[in-house]
Amino acid sequence: MLSVWIVLVSCMDFLLFTSAEEGLEFPSFDGRDRVLNVNERNYKKALKKYDMMCLLYHEPLSSDKELQQQFHMRKMVLELAAQVLEDKDIGFGMVDSHKYAKVAKKLGLEEEGSIYVFKDERVIEFDGELSADTLVEFVLDLLEDPVELISNPMEQRAFERMDEDIRLIGYFKCEESEREWPFCFSFKYVAKQLTLKMNEIDFYEPFMDEPVTIPGKPYSVEEIVDFVNQHRRPTLRKLRAEDMFETWEDDMDGIHIVAFAEEEDPDGYEFLQILKDIARDNTKNPDLSIMWIDPDEFPLLTTYWEKTFKVDLSRPQIGVVNVTDADSVWLNMLNAEALPSAEELEDWIEDVLSGKLPSTPYGSSFQPELVQMPPI
Repeated sequence: MLSVWIVLVSCMDFLLFTSAEEGLEFPSFDGRDRVLNVNERNYKKALKKYDMMCLLYHEPLSSDKELQQQFHMRKMVLELAAQVLEDKDIGFGMVDSHKYAKVAKKLGLEEEGSIYVFKDERVIEFDGELSADTLVEFVLDLLEDPVELISNPMEQRAFERMDEDIRLIGYFKCEESEREWPFCFSFKYVAKQLTLKMNEIDFYEPFMDEPVTIPGKPYSVEEIVDFVNQHRRPTLRKLRAEDMFETWEDDMDGIHIVAFAEEEDPDGYEFLQILKDIARDNTKNPDLSIMWIDPDEFPLLTTYWEKTFKVDLSRPQIGVVNVTDADSVWLNMLNAEALPSAEELEDWIEDVLSGKLPSTPYGSSFQPELVQMPPI
């Protein structure tokens, strides 16, 4: 029988609810400690006890009151996540980097302040915003089967809507009972719509309509992983709460091209389509990577970004930020009634990256003073 399998890195929308009587509210901490202080005596038992274990690798508790408060807030994030996921067989713990350095070394914990998730003999580092809802969303996503079966047009459309993610899709023959044979025609239809060929795997870069076929077959796990790692920096990518630190640290030689656009705003939506056009035209350019940030998804950072970069985020903005010395260049859109075209934006980006002052009618606004990078 013919089947279509997808291996995908996905992000699902998740809201934490209390009981229906309380309405749509975030839960509050019930006062019960669920987070384990992991040490040399209990770490092996803890890892065996749970299907998944989340460990915060932290610096020793400071005598400074402000640092103590920050430590308490981080612990409360874990406590609330543990409370919400109590029935999911997921454990939460903390490892002191000085007291239990040997435990940290055995477990492969390296970066203080990071959360490491242990699942099926794998260690996955959480590089997202340290908030209970973001952490819960990330952990629940790890519980999902990363391989899904597409057998009808509705599932195909759902796959196509996941354009913010890296996606892999393959078309393979597998042995199934004859009673399932009628579904073969549905699989063939979907494969044809997605231009899939037998025993091939297609790689979809975020926001790209056309896939790239992974060369060579049959594939091994190592070959697939190597290909994804080589192509994991897309031409256009979205900053998301669950992987914001990993994305921000993955700069292009110390440079980020940053675009702010609210997807729900008409101008923001139009600007995003322009960015997608640029990305599709330059998908084979290894030196171009644009980071899209939707301010609506980071309400606590929006004011800080506006102050830091001296831009109005109620309108679309695009700039080039040097992550080493924090200098930044922003496109000064002199005409507030019209957005630049894809060609004009491409010319501006090329000029700035080559060290020239852009000569487009939209001008350039260079801020020579050093600015402090946002805490992301």
